[in-house]
Amino acid sequence: MSYVLVTPYTVAKSRTGGVLSRLLARVDLQLVGAQMLAADAEFAAEYAESLRRQNAPNSVTLLANYVEQNVAPSGGRRHRSLLLLFQGENPCEKLVETCGHLYTEHYMTKDIDTISGESIRDTYADLITSPLDPSVVTYFEPAVITPRNQKHADEDLALFSAYLKGKENIVRNMQYPEPSLIENTLVIIKPDNWTQPSSKPGTIIDIFSRTGLRIVGIKVHRFSLKEALEFYGPVEGALREKLAPIYGRKAREILERELGVTLNKTIEESLIEQVGAAYAQDQFRRIVKYMSGFRPEDCSPQDMDKSGGVMCLILYYEGENAVKKIRDVLGPTDPLKAPSGTVRREFGINVMENTAHASDSRESVEREQAIVRINENQLRNIIEEYLAR
Repeated sequence: MSYVLVTPYTVAKSRTGGVLSRLLARVDLQLVGAQMLAADAEFAAEYAESLRRQNAPNSVTLLANYVEQNVAPSGGRRHRSLLLLFQGENPCEKLVETCGHLYTEHYMTKDIDTISGESIRDTYADLITSPLDPSVVTYFEPAVITPRNQKHADEDLALFSAYLKGKENIVRNMQYPEPSLIENTLVIIKPDNWTQPSSKPGTIIDIFSRTGLRIVGIKVHRFSLKEALEFYGPVEGALREKLAPIYGRKAREILERELGVTLNKTIEESLIEQVGAAYAQDQFRRIVKYMSGFRPEDCSPQDMDKSGGVMCLILYYEGENAVKKIRDVLGPTDPLKAPSGTVRREFGINVMENTAHASDSRESVEREQAIVRINENQLRNIIEEYLAR
């Protein structure tokens, strides 16, 4: 297991989606954890010292100084960083290759037109030296931090685990001039985005970034059957109301055509109640399975609370009119009816597999965040279980 820390500057500039796109598309590793953190001065100093002990080239001293000056609080405010956990074979080697190396000599000798933008740092990092003395760095922004070998990764992960103990999943580090205008909203990047390595999840986050809202919470989540039933409970009645009449009438049409008889209104109403309602119920169960990996009738009572077999990424946004802004960029439920440029038009397949969910009101935010326990994150537990092995 290894990690990538997305720096405060990269997070603040809404480059998170672009970074995640590169990581998901270019490494055959599994994203197993994600959490926003706001480092205090003590943790930043410990992390910087850990980097200095790694006996790497001069760039690591530069990196350690950066952590002390930029990951640490400034002006009385802590800053958001994003910690991403990856698991698989040779994670450090693969993440270093995708993130890019960080050698000052590399930047000092490269002509600007020879930089390719291949790695994350080629695209998002900056290292500017003095024109009078190329050994003097005047500006440095690494974009991401990742360890070069497993020993260093394990040491750093132990530091992160200790720091995150007791911390909430939501980072609240802003004071707004008009707090009454500020909303939070919940976004779920659904399971169809995680079936194979793809840049889609990062691209979706990148599209949401056009709202200007801040991500203040994020976590990898696997819905239990109980959570999925509760989360999508309001949909069950809506599906019955919408679909039962349609498919009850279709059943009547099929029977009349096949049997050569005319059925009266009473029989049609019975078909709506029986066949149409059964169809609507099946559609609801399909949604629950899509989100949790379980069909309700196939799951024993003792397994109701088990984490599901499919993965989602939950994001928690903050800002003015957050609910409407996110819904506008998401697009309507049916991707075919969504305007061009919206998330669902770009990536949705059908009404069920429509790539992402977003809360539709403040009341929905309150209900949904309670179900997914937005203030809790399993990332620390994942680290602890890994280190114990």
